[in-house]
Amino acid sequence: MLAKVARPDRLKAQLAIAETLVKDVGLGMRAHIDTRNGVVDGEVVRVDPAASKGTVTVDVALTGPLPRGARPDQNIAGTVELERLGDVLYVRKPAAVQPDSTMGIFRIDGEGPYASRTNVQFGRVSASTVEVVAGLSEGDRIILSEMSKADGSDRIKLE
Repeated sequence: MLAKVARPDRLKAQLAIAETLVKDVGLGMRAHIDTRNGVVDGEVVRVDPAASKGTVTVDVALTGPLPRGARPDQNIAGTVELERLGDVLYVRKPAAVQPDSTMGIFRIDGEGPYASRTNVQFGRVSASTVEVVAGLSEGDRIILSEMSKADGSDRIKLE
């Protein structure tokens, strides 16, 4: 490459999304791009029709003001908003949870030092959170880590 012409005030983001997940991404969807110096909003304007090395390139037009230091060919991270749900109870995604499933997880009893197994019905799942349909209330504290060692127990003591 001899030269690269770029307009630093009109940058776009290119996200590499796993080909197994890109089926849900469509034109016009909102996106959030983390430049490591700030987060800028955007909109999906193109989804590459071909996959390469297990990913599909998704172009995002940046709609918000660029953070200081934004430049061409910068490493970024991005999130595409597939759906926005209002007034939803959700928790960080516990290990091995599946969408639209019921799973026994440990809820911490009061201030501890015990946790009791509780059946929780989950709904939709995102990259880092899961919707709680039933079984938990706002403010409940749960154990998110893998707990297969306690499969035979309904109550455990925390140390």
